[in-house]
Amino acid sequence: MAHHDPIGQLITPSSALAQLNERSRDIFRQIVENYLATGEPVGSRNISRLISMPLSPASVRNVMSDLEQLGLIYAPHTSAGRLPTELGLRFFVDALMQLGDLTEPERQSIEAQLKSVGAAQSVEAALSEALTRLSGLTRAAAVVLTAKSNVRLKHIEFVRLEPEQALVVLVAEDGQVENRVLQLQPGVPTSALTEASNFLNARIRGRTLAEARVELEAAMTQSRNELDQLTQKVIAAGIASWSGGGGDERQLIVRGHANLLEDLHAMEDLERVRLLFDDLEAKKGVIDLLGRAERADGVRIFIGSENKLFSLSGSSTVIAPYRDAAGQIVGVLGVIGPTRLNYARVIPMVDYAARIVSQLIGK
Repeated sequence: MAHHDPIGQLITPSSALAQLNERSRDIFRQIVENYLATGEPVGSRNISRLISMPLSPASVRNVMSDLEQLGLIYAPHTSAGRLPTELGLRFFVDALMQLGDLTEPERQSIEAQLKSVGAAQSVEAALSEALTRLSGLTRAAAVVLTAKSNVRLKHIEFVRLEPEQALVVLVAEDGQVENRVLQLQPGVPTSALTEASNFLNARIRGRTLAEARVELEAAMTQSRNELDQLTQKVIAAGIASWSGGGGDERQLIVRGHANLLEDLHAMEDLERVRLLFDDLEAKKGVIDLLGRAERADGVRIFIGSENKLFSLSGSSTVIAPYRDAAGQIVGVLGVIGPTRLNYARVIPMVDYAARIVSQLIGK
């Protein structure tokens, strides 16, 4: 086999593939697939029994040495078997892996459950169900990021709680209800709350939060003579309260944490999962990560330290965007789990779930 110089930088799948003959690819594939199935290193003796062409353990070790120089595998302990590096996993996913396909029963199950929920309840309930299905099928934690500002509005109501406090109740067309406490200026009569509700409801139905805010600000300018000052202030405070002020408020839903506790092999695995739980609790970081997928079509895969958020826990993320009726990306969903995710199975599942959710939202 030709000599390979050690690589000090990331290699591209095409350049690495050109350096691997069929025997090397077979051995590398066995190392990766064993890792994805068991999480354990595999030695030359076992590989010599698994590969299609007859090779002695010594010959296998020579090939493994070349793969190690390429940065595709490493030995976790002296005289141990080999595991794929993060670079090796990326190379495998991009260049060697053959994607599986969902079985017809799996497709029907996902579609039937999501559509039944979507028809009867809110989009949020459908997203939650999608995550439950994804986490169950992939045995990983499932996540979804959705922008609250994308819901279409149906009704708003101001309900007085205290002399200087009211509850703003916002109802969306998909059934979501959001309540926020609003501080009132002294002396606001109940009639001002009623007038503010009527003014808003005449203008918000069918609009997103962002659209409603623009519309209402223009309407407020035109209607200043019709509305008294207290009512104007209630309306302005209500707009600021339920639009989130910045218009980019995100909601993160996570399901299936417990799946990450299955199949732990050592204390290092337990520590890795603990770190991942900590990462998931830091929602801002997860939101930023998932937000990156909104700028690209199709499924995106982050392996280990490719994603700085999960680099300590050695976790992978497979995510895909979903769209509204106008074809605009309005959120992302996917799974987060160990780097030994069954990528060939997980990728088509995430893609299919995202497409079904897009169909539900697009109706």
